[in-house]
Parts: sequence; structure tokens; C-alpha cells
Amino acid sequence: MQLTTVETAVQLGLLPEEFDKICEILGRVPNFTELSIYAVMWSEHCSYKNSIMWLKTLPKQGPMMLVEAGEENAGLVDIGDGLACCFKIESHNHPSAIEPYQGAATGVGGINRDIFSMGARPIAQLNSLRFGNLKTDRTKWLLKGVVKGIGDYGNAFGIPTVGGEVYFDDCYETNILVNAMSVGLVEVGKTVSAVAEGIGNPVYIFGSRTGKDGIHGAAFASKDISENSMQDLPAVQVGDPFWEKLILEASMEIIETGAVVGMQDMGAAGITCSTSEMSAKSGTGMKIHLDKVPLRQENMKAWEILLSESQERMLVVVKKGHEQDVERIFNRWDLLFANIGEVTDSGRVQYYMNDILEADLPAVSLALGGGTPVYERLYEEPAYIKNIASFDLSDIEEPRHLNKVARLLAGLPNIASKKWIFRQYDSMVGTVNQSTNQVSDAAIVRIKGSKKSLALTVDCNSRYIYADPEKGTAIAVAEAARNIVCAGGVPSAITNCLNFGNPYDKGVYWQFVHCIKGMKTACEKFQTPVTGGNVSFYNQSGDGTAIFPTPTIGMIGIVEEKSHITTIAFKNLGDVIILIGPSHEDIGSSQYLLRYHKVKDSPCPWFDLEVEYKVQQSVTSLIRKGLVKSCHDVSEGGLFITLLESAMSSGFGFDIHTGIMTRKDAFLFGESQCRVAITVDPENEKSVLSFLNENHVHCEKLGFVEGHEIFVNDADFGTVKSYMEIYDHAIEKVLEV
Repeated sequence: MQLTTVETAVQLGLLPEEFDKICEILGRVPNFTELSIYAVMWSEHCSYKNSIMWLKTLPKQGPMMLVEAGEENAGLVDIGDGLACCFKIESHNHPSAIEPYQGAATGVGGINRDIFSMGARPIAQLNSLRFGNLKTDRTKWLLKGVVKGIGDYGNAFGIPTVGGEVYFDDCYETNILVNAMSVGLVEVGKTVSAVAEGIGNPVYIFGSRTGKDGIHGAAFASKDISENSMQDLPAVQVGDPFWEKLILEASMEIIETGAVVGMQDMGAAGITCSTSEMSAKSGTGMKIHLDKVPLRQENMKAWEILLSESQERMLVVVKKGHEQDVERIFNRWDLLFANIGEVTDSGRVQYYMNDILEADLPAVSLALGGGTPVYERLYEEPAYIKNIASFDLSDIEEPRHLNKVARLLAGLPNIASKKWIFRQYDSMVGTVNQSTNQVSDAAIVRIKGSKKSLALTVDCNSRYIYADPEKGTAIAVAEAARNIVCAGGVPSAITNCLNFGNPYDKGVYWQFVHCIKGMKTACEKFQTPVTGGNVSFYNQSGDGTAIFPTPTIGMIGIVEEKSHITTIAFKNLGDVIILIGPSHEDIGSSQYLLRYHKVKDSPCPWFDLEVEYKVQQSVTSLIRKGLVKSCHDVSEGGLFITLLESAMSSGFGFDIHTGIMTRKDAFLFGESQCRVAITVDPENEKSVLSFLNENHVHCEKLGFVEGHEIFVNDADFGTVKSYMEIYDHAIEKVLEV
């Protein structure tokens, strides 16, 4: 076999010192197939070698946790009634930036396989998307392709897309972000682990054929995107949701037979990843015959079969003697399958091709947390932080006509309606569980046969995090929790998708470290442990331009009673509008400051974790007391946009006063945190305000729900209908759809 050199290793994306370590592990020089295996398994995408040290500092334990981060393919949380919620978020950024339709579609397929490979049935999907300037042709092409890919795959697969977020910023012009989240349900005690136990147990592959699509996909995701990235197009996988649906149903059935020892989907690094990780986890090995793998193309080499990331494939270890039980099910679902090997006691993964040993490697040396490299990169505060610190609010002149600012904000891509996008997603497909489809701060999915519901959200304001990574990430966690609370739920746990530039850039790594610190602090406060997720480094262009640090937070919560479900829409004329939480003379990192005043660098908005926690606890209590008619948190666009969205959801207008604050623009359009706007029946106004005052939570009566027009400090801001014309069609006009 062809031996390799350090030059070969570097060409495959490994460091010279990593090649030396591989030689030390093996006690010899690896052949090309073996080195290719290490190249993908030791890539950042698979090994987390530049992040794992910091990820281990995140809180993993909580009262509802059934599986800690890193133990399985996805997080698992006890939600009561004998049920567990299985959920995870992952990125598919690089493939989507090159081929948006298939990149996004296969991201959806991959994250759903992570869920049902554990025995959970997916019931809901969410996504977090980032694009560049909406007016450029490239962004329009990418947006349309990604949205169609998500919609086509999810709708055909039969799992509703119930929520998400979309942001536009110039920093994502080259490196877009496509983060997909899946949520599933399973009975407690009926999950399947990704293990390979039982010497002599057969190993099956089932699902689609293996082709050359996706080869070195993990390595592709572990380098910067440049003008030559189109040459990596073979690294983009091709998905088929109809195959995935068959695989889902077959997986559920074979688990019910009791014949399954362990199961794992084939995502990044394909057969290599699933065989090595399952073996390492169990302290066993596998003997795999690659010539038995069903192929899509002829004459594929051993390393191509091993590294292919062809979609819709699963690996399952079956109890010996139960082969016919699972094969009968595979045949009934008309799936391709093959017995490709067996579990051994060697501790090694051994790959054969026509009885020729192509690779022989210690399984643990390929597995995360085993023999993979671990690095702590150097980091330092980037220069732009000092520029942000020099911002002076007094330099910003307050506009005379605030109603003009209000109309501008209502039509901004980051604030305006995303209905053109979400109308392409089926939010009601499937009959196991149903989305309420009512507008709440979090998506609500009712659990069939239970009085409980799930509250689901994804959140991250990367402009805040760019300005202050630690505080900004704490805000991302807090806003996710706030959305759950405002919808009537109790935050339970999070999954995260950590999107950053090149980890070898000291400024980027400084951002990463401080994001982790902020996440840790906030998750501990809200008792929302981190169940897992993924890290996506190298979202950076060849010229060194990195995206804003974007640690997307996916959070689940539990709504105990259907009566707790709370929407954002105003309910009745005459209802009292109350603002919970303090307002500040602050417009830092707001859409108002960025888009109206054209100021790009400014501080992160005001935030206090203790105040935030008290506000959320108070909102939860008021909802449970049945005193809240509508509830909506203050976020992008500030208080005015919060109230406007509640107005547009109902058709009712509002009449408010801004109180004693000096700067009315800060009160209306600033994005200082820890604020929630609620409406209550006039009869309950006194008791609500008394409750908040007694618990030392800042609150103020703003005004009333009135008519169909908007008044601020007695000034006419126009009709609700006129804002809807702007808000509903802003994105469609730019896209010309």
C-alpha cells in the first residue's frame, strides 16, 4: 500500500505535528486510506480540537437531564408523563454557501437523523439563518435556495417547521449560516444508544446507496471559504426526503423488535465516523467489509467509500440471531441494506476491501474525547473593541419626527415580516403532535395525549455579541428563556450552534472564549444545561473577513397547562399596557442606531442578569395567575416594534406615553434588555402593579389598547393597517416575489 509523508498530511488538512502523532499512535507510517480517515476525524468539524477544552466548562447537569452533552447524538430531557424530549441544533454553513438548495436540505435531513437514531420520533423543526445584504443578487439567490431546500425537504419528510429566525448583515455576505434544529419525543427508557456491544454481533448499513457525494465534507467545513471553494462542490451532499421517511419508519420498527444493540446515523465522515465512534464508546472494535456496502457508483476506492457523506444512511448493530427480524422490516420498507461486518474485541476498526485490509486503526484514536488532538489557542482582545468603547450617546442627535423612524424600522429586513419565508414551510404537517400556529414569542407544540406543550425557540443577536461577546451571549440565552416564558413556558435546557471565524485568528478565538463564559453564566442562572450542539469555525473569507460571532441558542421549555399558553396579540380594546422591567437611555447596537444613524460600532445594550431573572420569574407568576392577556418581549426595534407587532397581530391600535425619560428615541427604539410588555384587563391593573411592586420588579403603565391607530405622547403615528403594508411586504418587494 502507498505510504504517506508529512506533505500528504498537510494536503489533507492535517498539521505536521499531527502527522507525527498519528505515526506514534500506529507505530508506523499510515497508508493513504488511513491518513485520509485521520484527516476527517481529526478535522475541527469532527474532533472539536480547538474548542473542546472550553466546551467542557459549560453546565451539563440539570433536574430534567437524562443524557449529558457528549454522551449521545442529541440531548435528552425528561418532560414528565413518561416522555422525554430529544433535541439538537447543527450547522450546514459551508455546503449551503456553495450549493444553497442541497446544502440546506441535507442539513435538515442530518439533524433529523440524529434525533430518530436515538429512538425519538421528530415532531418539530426550527432554523436560524444568516445572510448578507438582501439587495445583492448573490444573497437573493442564496436565500431563495436555502428556503426552498429547507421547505422541500421538511415538507416531504413530514415534520413541521414551527419557528426560526432570519438575519441580514454584510458580515455574512460570503459566509452564510444555516443552522437547523430538530425536536423529537420518546418514551423514557426506550431510547437507543450509539454503542457497539456484543462480540460477534452483526453490523448493518441501511438506507441509501453510497456515492462520491460529500467526500471530505467534514474537511471542507474546516477551512475558510475562498474564491476557489466552488472546486469543493463534490463535498456537498445530495438529499432525498422520501428515502429518509422510509428510514425513519424502519428505524422505529426495528427498535420495537428489541433486536437493536446500538444505532447511529452517518453524518460527517460517513461510515468512518459511525463505526469508529460506536466502537470507541463501547471499548470494542469492528471488522468492516467495504465491498459489501451498496454503492451508487462503480469502482469506488476504499477511502472514497469510507469518507463519503452520502445522505440517508444508518449504521445499526443487531443482536446475533435476530438478523431476519430486522431484514424483514428493511424489506417491507423497500430499503437497501447489507450486513457489512461484525463487532470484535480488538478495540480497532479494521476495514477490508475484497478481503484486503485497507486500514487498521485504534477506534479510540478517532473518537471525540479519545485520542483526538486538543488545543488551547492563543487569544487577545481585537482592536475594534476599543473603538466601540469610545461611543458617546451625546454625539447622536435625537430625531424630531419619531414617527418617520418608526416607519423605517417596520420595513427593515431584520424586523419586517418573514412570511414569504415561513409560508414555504408546512407548520401543520403530521398528526402525532400539532403546532398551535398562533403567534407567540416561542413556537408552541402540543403533545398529543398530554395537557403539556413544548415551547421552542432559537435566538442570537450577533451584533450584540460582536460588541461584547460575553454579555451578548448571556443576552442570547436570556432572550431565549424570555421567549419561552412570555409564551407561557418554563425554560428547560439548551442546545447550541457556535458559529465563528478562523480559530487561529487570536481575535476570533477571544470572541469564542468570552462567548462560552457568557453562556455558562446565563445557563447556570436559568438552570438550562447545555445538552450538546456543534461548533462551526472557519466562517471566514480568504481575505480574513470573519462573520460576527454567532452562538445560536436553541432552547426548549415546558408549558404545564394549555391555559398558560400566551400569545403576543392584543385581546380587547381598553386593556391596560404595562411594561415590566427598567428602560434605559440606551440605543447601543440597536437597529435604530445602525440603520437610521448609520453607526456600525456601538456598545452592547444594557443588560443585568439578576434583573432579567426577576422579570422572567414575575412574568411566569402573572401568567399562572391568569392575569396576562398578551405578552411580548422587547428585542429588535425596541419597545415600539414590540407593541406594533402585538397591534398587527390583532388589528387593534394603542395609545401610550413615554414617561419621564429624557430621550424618547431610546425609550421607543432602544434595545435595552430585561423588558416585557403585557396587557391586562383594567380590573386586574391594580393587582398586577401591586404584585410587581411588592416583588421589587420595575414596572410602569404605558397606556391602553385603543382603536386602530397608534398614538405616542398624543402624537399621531398612523394606523395599524399602514404599518402592516410596510411590515408585511418589505422583504417581498426587495426579492421581487
